[in-house]
Amino acid sequence: MQQPDLDIPLKIGTRGSELALWQAHHVRDELRRHWGDALAIELVLISTEGDRIQDRPLNQIGGKGLFVNAIEEQLVSGAVDLAVHSMKDLPGRLAAGLAIVCTPPREDPRDALVLAPGLRERLAAARAGSPGAPGLSLAELPPGTRLGTTSLRRTALARRQNPGLDVRSLRGNVPTRLRKLAAGDFDAILLAAAGLSRLGLAAEIDARLDPEGFCPAACQGILALECRETDERVRALVAPLGDPDAAVMAAAERAFLSRLDGGCQVPMGCNAELRGASLHLRGVIADPAGRPVYSATREGRPEDAATLGRELAELLLRLGADQVLAALAHRHE
Repeated sequence: MQQPDLDIPLKIGTRGSELALWQAHHVRDELRRHWGDALAIELVLISTEGDRIQDRPLNQIGGKGLFVNAIEEQLVSGAVDLAVHSMKDLPGRLAAGLAIVCTPPREDPRDALVLAPGLRERLAAARAGSPGAPGLSLAELPPGTRLGTTSLRRTALARRQNPGLDVRSLRGNVPTRLRKLAAGDFDAILLAAAGLSRLGLAAEIDARLDPEGFCPAACQGILALECRETDERVRALVAPLGDPDAAVMAAAERAFLSRLDGGCQVPMGCNAELRGASLHLRGVIADPAGRPVYSATREGRPEDAATLGRELAELLLRLGADQVLAALAHRHE
């Protein structure tokens, strides 16, 4: 690949939330670290439908494209050259003419439980009498705990582990959700550990949930750098930021997502882990009520990541998850 032209400014399209800006600034800084200050970079803030509609759960207003459609339109038109996304926000199929051209190193893919101070103190006192007890779990939360999340996946898996939870809708960016928790609107909330870590808020986390029992969203913790498919200059600029392990995990999880055509209206998760020379993949599809839950795993070579993702999706469908998907589709007709 030839040395890219550094004289032409690179326009990066991003949402305006704190986390989206952190991600865009991180990519900008990594590009400058590699190419030097000779590369001019401009951030272009783009408002998406998901940002503008805050009074309804995401599953009631559309799919994953809510946070990316407007940015992809700017990419296609040439108004921006590169988009930085949380990969879990991307639909299984991209807009025509666009491609994910780089996956930087993955942050922690797990979900994080954050407690209100009062509940944290009560649980700490209860656990003080049980030295050596395992890490805090959702099952320990007392009946009636007001748990905030808008994710159908998190809702279903939380109800599966603790049917007594009072799960309530929680919208807004990460700082907004934490403010609502501090204001007493909720007793506990679920967030992505990656977002909290990237914003310097990892100390807020009371528990990181085990992926074996609380499967993360596909590609949670992975950034996606997207550009026009034929833009060789942008491909060359971002290539040094890529991480081979993250690319393998993303390929497996996006293949799983694409086969099931999953979005915000489907409670599903998928998590890939590299274990030595093997790729381990776990997938789950759940009814929003928490039952039934279909879970399965596949293991194979990293170079077969996409095939493993598709095979895992097919296995879940054969186990009966197709009935959950059909029921959900009927509800949204």
